[in-house]
Amino acid sequence: MKTRIPTVLPAVVTAAALLAACSGGTKAGDSGGGGSKTLTLASVDQGSVEGVVKAFEKANPGVKVRYTTSGADQYQQQIRTQLSSGTAPDVMSVWPGNGNPAATYVLAKPGYLRDLSDQPWAAKMPDAIKSVAQYEGKTYNAIFGQNGIGAVYNQQALEKAGLTPPDTWKDLLAFCRAAKAKGTPAFALGNQDNWVTQLVQYALVATTVYGDDRDFDKKMQAGQVTFAQSPWSTALDKYLTMEKTGCFQKNPLGTNYEASQGLAATGKTLGIVQGNWVIALLKGKNPKGTFTFKALPATDDPSATIVPAAAGAGYGVNAKAKNKDLALRFVNFVMSPEGMNLFVEKQGGLPSLPDTGYAVDPSLTELSKFIGEDRTVPFMDQLWPNPKVQQTMLSGLQEIFSGQSTPEKLLKEMDADYKAGN
Repeated sequence: MKTRIPTVLPAVVTAAALLAACSGGTKAGDSGGGGSKTLTLASVDQGSVEGVVKAFEKANPGVKVRYTTSGADQYQQQIRTQLSSGTAPDVMSVWPGNGNPAATYVLAKPGYLRDLSDQPWAAKMPDAIKSVAQYEGKTYNAIFGQNGIGAVYNQQALEKAGLTPPDTWKDLLAFCRAAKAKGTPAFALGNQDNWVTQLVQYALVATTVYGDDRDFDKKMQAGQVTFAQSPWSTALDKYLTMEKTGCFQKNPLGTNYEASQGLAATGKTLGIVQGNWVIALLKGKNPKGTFTFKALPATDDPSATIVPAAAGAGYGVNAKAKNKDLALRFVNFVMSPEGMNLFVEKQGGLPSLPDTGYAVDPSLTELSKFIGEDRTVPFMDQLWPNPKVQQTMLSGLQEIFSGQSTPEKLLKEMDADYKAGN
């Protein structure tokens, strides 16, 4: 979710790697053999950036991209030092929103990133993506992909149970009761791993909070609303109602993420509330299974349902890049249908822009529809002022499930951490 995603939600940001200082070899902007130009690049997209670089070089004869990859944690520690010392690469991975040393707000505020608002793709980004790609109304991050949180169903298990995915809150509870009666709980929940605790909450908050107020985050930042005195409490009550209704298997706190995948993959539950990244993991455990992403309803009006969709790490241009023209050419390639589709195909996500011609996996048809209709909001923590808020939420949700805390106590603690600021 935010910058700490690698430790909290490792699958959202596809992993890893960044160019440390670009030392040695041809410097960006220098002439290489045959008058070629060299672009320096730092990327966290290990396993997917390689193909994009090859395609970019092919589309730009004579251009060479010099890049290395390293762990995200290492990169975040290095990038500010490189930027302040003038040794940073021309193009670098930048996380959405706020909260780590390489996030959009953190790098744009001191002027380290070039304003990309004038690039052709900037105005096309959906609001949910734009809100975490911008700082003070200007776009600094070329975000190419996103993921969503919702209910992922095992189609064979649904058919065996004779049930269909619900699209209203009332039907969701009826679905859970029917599934429980058949001896197959509706959803696997691996709350032993604390990062998993947030997923059902986020899926419900998206609709209960943002359905009526898309400006909730701005009001939080202005001190006009709080977690405790907002529909966040409604969403948390619904989460606990799902637990009491029997929507989850017994003892979620005794079930880890790996075990929850096994339950959903083998039909011991009808599905799992997770990010779309879990589909590949479920297929790995059950290659013959069919898994489909659906929105998790929180009200009785299907048209009001909103899905949390997270922007992954994108690319920013160094404000002092030695080869600015080539740097802009690269981020524009990343945001082109060809570059974007190359990335998301490798990463198992969805393009951040509509109309790229990407052949969406059938399992993600509904998520793609919600994104195309701009019925998404960022993962909530991407716009929080510090990592402490989320950590308090994760541990607090575990405590609520173990009977050691209450929703009221948790939301007040989150408010206190939020007000503490950066």
